[in-house]
This record gives sequence, C-alpha cells and structure tokens, in this order.
Amino acid sequence: MYPKEASPQKQPPKGQWSTGLFDCWDDPSNCCFTCFCPCIAFGHIAETIDGGTISRTAASCIYYALCAVGCGGLYASTYRTKLRRLFSLPEEPCGDWLVHCCCCVCSLTQEYRELKNRGVDPTIGWEANVEKWNREGMTPPMVAPNMAR
Repeated sequence: MYPKEASPQKQPPKGQWSTGLFDCWDDPSNCCFTCFCPCIAFGHIAETIDGGTISRTAASCIYYALCAVGCGGLYASTYRTKLRRLFSLPEEPCGDWLVHCCCCVCSLTQEYRELKNRGVDPTIGWEANVEKWNREGMTPPMVAPNMAR
C-alpha cells in the first residue's frame, strides 16, 4: 500500500504520508533507536522541521523534561503538525496530539521516515542538509523559515 522507500529524486506524492503509522519496522534501526532513545530521536526531528532554529540538544532536553511531567506528547505533537503543514499531509489516523500520546514511538518513527523519504536526513542536522542540497544542486524538499542558516 505504501512505498517502502522513496529517493530524493522521486518524491512521495504531496498530500500523502509515504509510510503508515505502524510501519515502524520499515526502518528497523530507526525503530530500535527511537524505542530506546526517544528524546534524541525527537531532537533530530525537531531541529530539522524547525529549520535549525532550535538545536537538537535543546529540543531533546525540553522533550525529556516535558515527558517527565506527562506532557511530552503534547510538545511532540506540535512538530507533527508542523511536518504535516510542510508536506500538506492529512491528520491521520487521528489528531496529532492523540497519535503522540498513544503511539509515541510509532509517531516519531513515522515522522523520521517521512523526512528521510522526502530527501532529508534528520541525523545530520539542518545545516548539513542545506549544505548537502547546495552541493548536489538540489532544490530543498522542504521550505523552512531559515533556509539560509
């Protein structure tokens, strides 16, 4: 039903998720990493989605602190909403906050896969992605407020 992998040259259709919420094992290493280190995985995603305006370390620490008081899902859901807006993705299978509160690891792995399938590598950070796109002469697959940062 969903393509397992998409190259940066062949982007997934705008308005559709490239993988499903429960396709965690499409990328086993990311799934395991996110399961054991969700704060770090979230930091990678947040820095990328925010175009480098927040560092992965700061985002990870904020997420960790909010998880400690039971609000991590609400914070992470704001980044899912931003990701959906960047790529015009539907809010499915339910609201962003509910997806994060009930299926934290699944939602983080899906967001990571979505970025990766659209030509973005969350693990290298925003600046390194911009340098990579410039070096390859590519148009960035996503437009963020601080593209030139």
